[in-house]
Amino acid sequence: MDIITIMKNVNSIGRYFLILVLALSVLSLATAATGSGATNIKSGMRELCLTAQAVLAGAAMVLVVLAAIVYAIGQVVGAETRARASVWATAMITGAIIGIIIYLVVPYIIVALLGSSTGSSISLTSGNPCSSI
Repeated sequence: MDIITIMKNVNSIGRYFLILVLALSVLSLATAATGSGATNIKSGMRELCLTAQAVLAGAAMVLVVLAAIVYAIGQVVGAETRARASVWATAMITGAIIGIIIYLVVPYIIVALLGSSTGSSISLTSGNPCSSI
């Protein structure tokens, strides 16, 4: 089992995943631009927020699981690969933490982009903060 080949395959899958996320974001904003005025932009931003949170939650969970798998595989192989596996696992955990931080901050950024003229405020008691945008 060659861990370097496995990680290259995971990296290539990640590229396609990133392209998919970007395409969904563009589609979300494109559907908002087809209607009239601020209502459709607001709904488009809400959809963008919900999409970003769904993707980030799943990606963070996958990164944590992959980090655990890479670290565990790295512990049963040679010293050089063990060191690389530890670095990769640490990078994946760091990416998951950054993804979780972005997950938490996205609703506030979108409310700031919409401005105070829309009357938007984030309610943390209503479940998903993106629903209150």
